[in-house]
Amino acid sequence: MKKVVNVLSVTGLMFFGAIQSTFAQEATEESRTFHQELKLRFIEGDPQFMGIVLVALILGLAIAIERIIYLNMATTNTKKLVANVDDALSSGGVEAAKEVCRNSKGPVASIFYQGLDRVDEGVDAAEKAVVSYGGVQMGLLEKNVSWLSLFIALAPMLGFMGTVIGMIDAFDRIAVANDISPAVVAGGIKIALLTTVFGLIVAIILQIFYNYIVSKIDSIVNNMEDASIQLIDLLVKYKK
Repeated sequence: MKKVVNVLSVTGLMFFGAIQSTFAQEATEESRTFHQELKLRFIEGDPQFMGIVLVALILGLAIAIERIIYLNMATTNTKKLVANVDDALSSGGVEAAKEVCRNSKGPVASIFYQGLDRVDEGVDAAEKAVVSYGGVQMGLLEKNVSWLSLFIALAPMLGFMGTVIGMIDAFDRIAVANDISPAVVAGGIKIALLTTVFGLIVAIILQIFYNYIVSKIDSIVNNMEDASIQLIDLLVKYKK
């Protein structure tokens, strides 16, 4: 997790540096690409507020990428694992089945191992171990997801805060100039709108990752529950 955060932090700094260099260039309106325009608008939105939104994006992406990698590594072929455990129980007993689980990755294999480790105490004890350790594995799957949802909520709030401050700045200029002409208030209103836009863009990006992660967790949990039921059935058959 720390390595991912460090990499994305460096990437964010490089991106911010690229924004500054692009802003320094005198590109005409006709020659600007969408990417250049986006970076230009980012600078125009006041780095004090846009920088905070960028930090929220970097941290949110770091958590999202870490979770996606972890969940992909936790995804296993549960049908194949159940079949291997069944064969091991039939041919070599509990120890052979435990060896299969030790050599398999993912939360399902860990849950199976805990159940098999307590099968000598009875099927009920094995079932309790499976249920209890299943809760532990579910907690590991959902680790840091709440932080991702925090950044999703925080990004537009930071954008709206920039909006409010930009509007206050616009009214301050009106009070100082004693004039309500568009030229006086345009700068503050522009910052207000840009911070809102970028805050919403960050929230949309992170929301897409969040929904993917939640759906991935649900899929793994469903496989865990289905496989756990199959394991208990195998243990009941083995004990007969």
